Amino acid sequence: MLARRVADLDFGGFGGRQFFPSPPAWEDEVLYFLLVDRFSDGKEDVTTPVLADADRGNAVDTPARAAVWADAGGRFVGGNLRGLTDKLGYLQRLGVTAVWVSPVFRQVRFEESYHGYGIQNFLDVDPHFGTVDDLKALVAEAHAHGIRVVLDIILNHTGNVFGYDPDRYPTGDGGFDPRWDGRPYRVAGFNGADGGPTIPFAAAAPGASTDGGVWPEELHDPTTFTQRGRIDSWDNDPEFIEGDFFSLKDVRHGVGPVDDYRASAALRTLTRVYQYWIAETDIDGFRIDTVKHMDLGATRFFASSIHEFAQSIGKENFYLIGEITGGRQRAYETLEVTGVDAALGIDDIPDKLEFLVKGWRDPQEYFSLFRNSELVHKDSHVWFRNKVVTVYDDHDQVRKGQDKARFCAGGDGSALALAVLALNCTTLGIPCIYYGSEQLLDGAGTNDRYIREAMFGGEFGPFRSRGRHVFREDGTVYRELSRLLALRRSMKALRRGRQYLRPISGNGVHFGLPRRIGDGPMRSVVAWSRLFADGEVVCALNTDPTSARTAWVTIDNDLHSAGDRLVCRYSNDPAQEGTSVTVEPRNGKSIELTVPPAGFVVYE
Repeated sequence: MLARRVADLDFGGFGGRQFFPSPPAWEDEVLYFLLVDRFSDGKEDVTTPVLADADRGNAVDTPARAAVWADAGGRFVGGNLRGLTDKLGYLQRLGVTAVWVSPVFRQVRFEESYHGYGIQNFLDVDPHFGTVDDLKALVAEAHAHGIRVVLDIILNHTGNVFGYDPDRYPTGDGGFDPRWDGRPYRVAGFNGADGGPTIPFAAAAPGASTDGGVWPEELHDPTTFTQRGRIDSWDNDPEFIEGDFFSLKDVRHGVGPVDDYRASAALRTLTRVYQYWIAETDIDGFRIDTVKHMDLGATRFFASSIHEFAQSIGKENFYLIGEITGGRQRAYETLEVTGVDAALGIDDIPDKLEFLVKGWRDPQEYFSLFRNSELVHKDSHVWFRNKVVTVYDDHDQVRKGQDKARFCAGGDGSALALAVLALNCTTLGIPCIYYGSEQLLDGAGTNDRYIREAMFGGEFGPFRSRGRHVFREDGTVYRELSRLLALRRSMKALRRGRQYLRPISGNGVHFGLPRRIGDGPMRSVVAWSRLFADGEVVCALNTDPTSARTAWVTIDNDLHSAGDRLVCRYSNDPAQEGTSVTVEPRNGKSIELTVPPAGFVVYE
């Protein structure tokens, strides 16, 4: 029977158990982020056939069918933990070494929060996703495949677990809008399973159903919540700290400055819950949602408590990845002050990654994010090596406003898919692949759902299909990315080396950094070096999707002598692999490289 209170959780049974060890260096890992509901239902190739070209658009061939397909995308569609477990071999063969799993705990009953961010019971797994045993089986099987599991968790808020009784800001229809103004609102009651505020806003009666309200029981205390209404201005402090995320209810974490922070009972309760899940399931890390909206003192309390607990059971490098919006300075300060290990997607990394490859951003804009380390008070830019998770597509794309679109949506995106994955996986940071990128998913639209296609098909399948899956391992991008990630595993420089964008030249005489000229996209070789332990690995991509490009590329002057030869270790044109180029005394030292259309090469 599942516990109803944190006080009832049994930590005694974990003593003496052998837990899966942490990786020594998280920059060696390759993350893969997925939404459980949208990844796999385990029926692929059993009852669901693979998508063929003729199946694309089969769900939207009439306006009525298109409306049904779009509506399905806003609801649970059937992906589950067992399906994910079934696909671990697919991920292992791709080269994934750590899977970041969307939140799996029990959601409010009356909303279709398929994404997992509307938690109602922190002590149970949502039945749409499976059971506690399914979660434990997933982690155990992942470890057997050499894959670690990072679980997405929420501290900042709960789901829509209570209803307000607002008394200000008329809506014009006789009601009131409970938006933040710094003052608390009255609460009508905890929401029952049907969504009505029918449960007293107080401790539950003995034996009360766990289908309504919020659990564990310790969270029933009304002081758990700030009760100040929804955020209206997302950059206004303290509004973005103490306001609600839309209908999600903000948790009161405590008070005081960082060095003298007094954690609330609610924060202590949630911390203990997540400590329990570490030991119960043997997971390897957390991705902490909405860190920007939490007090720094609360984040530090949680990070310290989690790290110490994990170390006490043998997980010496249990990783905490924080969703820290803003620039490098904010990320650096948050990490240094709180003890969170890495920041996710800071400082326009996704934008500059995507549009560098598409030719709409100068490469220096992306590479300078990692070079100007003095801005974060660090002597070397390798600070970013294990402190930043890099990704170009994700599940909400806040940066794009209401026009959501995966990288492969329209234009040359599909042609350049391998190039952007290569850039993401061979530059500084911990790379993260958004599910389906390896299959060229191309979702786009005015709602998050359109970039959250169900890879397994169902009613909201990829490429606007129904009833077809896309778990193919014979596609060009899947195969090439698998080869490239194998190379990354074998070359420490690609995981840990210093990084330099390299000047290039078309004639071997005049060198400069590649950049856009005029109003059109840049079509050019973009080359960079990773230097590690007196060795250099040179990487280059081609932003031209139709033609091969040749350029002289500057390399380290002191590590090479004229006449030395560098060997091609990877190219998406197999004929290039094993061939070599000669170091010549141009711009110090340089080599002449040819990169296939929309391609990628690595020389050593």
